[in-house]
Parts: sequence; C-alpha cells; structure tokens
Amino acid sequence: MTEVDWSAGAAYIDGEFMPLKDAKLGITEWGYRRSDVTYDVVGVYYGAFFRLDDHINRFRTSMTKLRMNPKESDDEIKSVLAELVRRTGLREAYVAMDCVRSRPPRGVPLHPINGRSYLICHVMPWVWVFTPEQQERGVHAMVASPQRIAPESLDPTIKNFHWGDLTRGNFEAHDEGAETCVLLDRDGNVTEGPGFNVFAVIDGRVITPKHGALQGITRKTVIELCDEFGIRCEVRDISRNEFEAADEIFFSTTAGGIMPVSRLAKRILGNDRPGPISAQLRAAFWEKRKDGWHATPVSYAS
Repeated sequence: MTEVDWSAGAAYIDGEFMPLKDAKLGITEWGYRRSDVTYDVVGVYYGAFFRLDDHINRFRTSMTKLRMNPKESDDEIKSVLAELVRRTGLREAYVAMDCVRSRPPRGVPLHPINGRSYLICHVMPWVWVFTPEQQERGVHAMVASPQRIAPESLDPTIKNFHWGDLTRGNFEAHDEGAETCVLLDRDGNVTEGPGFNVFAVIDGRVITPKHGALQGITRKTVIELCDEFGIRCEVRDISRNEFEAADEIFFSTTAGGIMPVSRLAKRILGNDRPGPISAQLRAAFWEKRKDGWHATPVSYAS
C-alpha cells in the first residue's frame, strides 16, 4: 500500500479523515452557496494548542446561535483536531473547524430547518495574517469607507464568512498603499478588521471596541495581559477621530497574536515603529506561549 503523505495538511469531513488536497465540498451545499456556515480557528505553536477550550466553547456557541448541531460532541471535536495535527506532524499549525449546513434533500421544503449540519476540519502549516517582518516594523493600515455589516443583520459574535465589506475594505487599502483596513459601524465607531480585533492606546490606556466585533480569543488574552501588567484596559466605543489620534494602535488574532501598527493612512505613529505598550504586550504574549501558557500539548506519538 502507498504510504499517505500528510505533511501538507490533513482534513476531516463528516466522519472521514483525508489529506488536505483530497478534501472537497459539494457545490450545491448551502455552506458554499449561501455562506450558511460558522467556523473557528485555533493555533498550534511550540507543539501545543493555545486556549483550545475557549475556541471550542466559542465554536459551540456560534453553532447553537445558528441552530446547527453536528453529531460530534465538544470532546470529539477536540479529538478530531488533535488527530489531524498528529497526522501532519506539524508543530506550528493553522487548525480550522467549520460547521456547514447541507442543502435539504429532494422532496422536502427548501428551508434551513431541513438542512443537516456537519463538521469539516482541516490543518495546514501555520499562517501569518501579517508577516513577522511586517509585525517588527509595524503594520500599515487605514480606515476604509465600507461600513461593517450591522449587528442587527448579522451577529458579529458568530464567527462567519460574510466578508464582503471586509474584502472591499482590503482592496481599498491596497489601492491607497496600505496593507489592511479597519471598518467603522454606521455610527462612526471602530469595529474590527479583516480577521482581527482592534486596540487603541490613548494616554496609557488600552481600549478595544465594545460593539460590532468578534469576541476574539486573542483579544481576551490581551485584556488578561493588561490586567497582569497593571495597564488600564477599557472595552467601549471608539470614535474615528479618537482612533486616528491614538498614541498607539495594534491588532490581535489567532494567526498572528498581537500585531502593532506603525502607520494609519498617512499618519506615522511614534517613530514609525511599534509603540512601547504594543511591543511589551506582543513580547509577553509569545514568551508566555513558549512557556506553556493556556497550552494543550499535542501528542504526536502513533
């Protein structure tokens, strides 16, 4: 028998394991055609998951809000993710879990209540939202013109693939010479960016939006670090004017950790390098990760 090469990634679809290159989704599935799907992403670094229980809990909450109930329990999902990482042997991995709604079978009304939900997971080599080089010198960002989808239309605490507004903003940023964007809500307050939460440092206080954004796991970690270091952290609305005048700005996400910003549109923050609080939090985040903070080690033995 030919030995399977799992090194490029592994996948699990509705009860079956396979190499990532063999994973397929039917083109009639509503997860694809209607974006009727929720997902979560947990990172593996230094051979361990980071805050795995937090990610599983958020994933389950999202599924429940969307009336999705795959056959796997939370513990079984953890086991699937661990097995995928074990098969790849990756010690630095991007680990995704999706719950997809299928198209209802023929003969029943085309209503989502008749669509079965099932689990899709995959593991691939680690992905950086911004390269280490970008993070070292600070990300170049801008406030884009598209408004973030209103919470009344789509609950932002449900991790979702409705990225039309974020994609528009990213193209606008590219056209303006920036690397990414931040979107505002209809009241002119900061929400989030494409795949990351947003923080502003103002007069020594770290501030992150209260409304219109995903309740990120790394965001939660930043709040914990601030408490540990005695840095005042506020969760509240941030107006555009306040944000654009901030002393420091940084982002947070699973696929990157804490990522400082050195430019916002044409404004250069500080000395065109990460600010002191952003740099302190970023360094502490990775040092503590290396020491096993909130870690669930992966067992790589067969």
